Amino acid sequence: MKNFILVVFCFVNSLVGYSQIDTKPVVGVAEFTSEVNSKYATAVAEKVVQIVTNTKRFTVVDRTSYDKVKQELEFQKSEAFLDTKNTAKQDVALAAESMIVGNILKMSVYAMKNSDGSVNGYKSSVAFTLKVNEVESGKTTEAESFQTEVSPLMLSPESAVNEALKSIEPKLTSYFTKTFPVKTKISRVLTSKKESASTVLISGGTELGLKEGDKFIVEKNEMIDGKPYPSQIGELKINKIAGADFSECTVLDGGKEILARFNAAEKLTCKLLIK
Repeated sequence: MKNFILVVFCFVNSLVGYSQIDTKPVVGVAEFTSEVNSKYATAVAEKVVQIVTNTKRFTVVDRTSYDKVKQELEFQKSEAFLDTKNTAKQDVALAAESMIVGNILKMSVYAMKNSDGSVNGYKSSVAFTLKVNEVESGKTTEAESFQTEVSPLMLSPESAVNEALKSIEPKLTSYFTKTFPVKTKISRVLTSKKESASTVLISGGTELGLKEGDKFIVEKNEMIDGKPYPSQIGELKINKIAGADFSECTVLDGGKEILARFNAAEKLTCKLLIK
């Protein structure tokens, strides 16, 4: 079995404040295993990284720069950086809340030949599984299987593999959207009536791929036995995207409790409803 490592990490988010970056999950793409010996196997992990990046929900650093990042972090421990405020925190840079791991089951790349035996082009198909591990709890989601369509006839093996992987993009996007739903915060109560919030401003706009009509459930979080226990208190609907970082929402339900808890500076979480 051939193993190859692809590490992706995001910087740890702060637990306070209203910055939308604070709400993005810290996720790593860990070791992929491959049950086939193919030089094109790395294309699968690259496609996963591309899809994760395109969701706009993570800050992604791929393996090509990972070693350089580690070297820079070590270098910043030297005397030359002892008095600077720009020294990076190594433990922060390497932290992740969840790890995405994969296993490549099949990597078929075959030449299509003419009647005289000459190569006319190449086709490919790929099969693999993905699952998500929670780093702290060790819990693992059920493995999700992905099978590409057979690629059209291409001029090279590399292009055939890439075309095959394109066919799986919608399913991969859906998988990550459901596995990592957008979570954000109420930044401001814009209008209220009779001690009930009517419209609110949430952190997150085009930068998170949000759009008008998206709905969120609002949750309060209680700590029980040292662990957060969320419970729904309301519902929101985006009526206006206010740029990259904010959206205006109509309060559909729970306006009175939302206003009371917001004014009491309680932490409220808004989670995107998946259609």
